[in-house]
Amino acid sequence: MNLKSTAALVATVILFGHGAAADGHATENPMVGGAAMMADMDIVDNAVNSPIHTTLVAAVQAAGLVDTLKSEGPFTVFAPTDDAFAALPAGTVDTLLMEENRDQLTKVLTAHVVPGRLTSEDLLGMAGSGTADLTTVSGDALSVGLRDGAPVVYDESGNVYAISVADVMQSNGVIHVVDGVLLPN
Repeated sequence: MNLKSTAALVATVILFGHGAAADGHATENPMVGGAAMMADMDIVDNAVNSPIHTTLVAAVQAAGLVDTLKSEGPFTVFAPTDDAFAALPAGTVDTLLMEENRDQLTKVLTAHVVPGRLTSEDLLGMAGSGTADLTTVSGDALSVGLRDGAPVVYDESGNVYAISVADVMQSNGVIHVVDGVLLPN
């Protein structure tokens, strides 16, 4: 790792909170939407407690993914906020939540989930001075890296979104809060 990427990693840890000790056990989790996130709770239970993830929770329920995201994992979830869903074209969320569109909703949601527990330190270490390419559980591609010194995620459609809260440790993985809905091709 070069000096620039080391400095960026240190800045990310200071700005966004590390959330995990070197042994991988949770330390102090960052707050999400003003709510405490508990490292001993799973991804779904913490998302339910987050006031800025109500749309995501409704979508996970509609897609039938609750049991999967409550399972052992581990998973890395790039969790879009309610504002991210609201920024989609009018009617998109309502259409995705319809029973007849369950497969499409599942594809969109699983394009936000990567197998394994990847902290910001892991992701930025993989990225070095560029980006790290990841394969989601849906088989789609994501990339993570730094843009103007801040951590970001790129979706397959070429969109780039800020990781606004990193390293929210869970009993079955880690959540990184993102400011956009990641769209697969």
